[in-house]
Amino acid sequence: VLTPGSIMVTPVNSEGKLVLVRQYRYLGDRDSVEFPSGGVKEGATYDETAQNELREETGFVAGSLNPIGSHNPCNGLAHEICRVYIARDLHFVGAQPDETESFEIVTLTIEELELLIQDGTIWDGMTLAAWAIARPRIINSKTQSH
Repeated sequence: VLTPGSIMVTPVNSEGKLVLVRQYRYLGDRDSVEFPSGGVKEGATYDETAQNELREETGFVAGSLNPIGSHNPCNGLAHEICRVYIARDLHFVGAQPDETESFEIVTLTIEELELLIQDGTIWDGMTLAAWAIARPRIINSKTQSH
């Protein structure tokens, strides 16, 4: 499978909490708590896709949206690069999900997120990979601001 790529955004609100979405995943037949994400559409850039998916899924736009790394979600099945972003300076403007999508906003501290990873509540592989990339930057920025 060859794709134009995908993005995943790790939004951090003004309180230092992470903004995720809960949605039903048909193939897994259960809810999944994930960072906002989506596929890059033909003719779109990674950056445009990141800002659009953040707004569609969470209702936030980011004053600061920085690419911090990338990974291949499943290199044995797909040629896809997922670019990971950190979004800060969030402003709520209202969610605009696609007709087939339904999201519940989940706001977590770093500690709460990591507990949900440990107990298996967060099971989405792209979210786990994005957190591995974003975690040191988010934790370091928290300690530097205190």
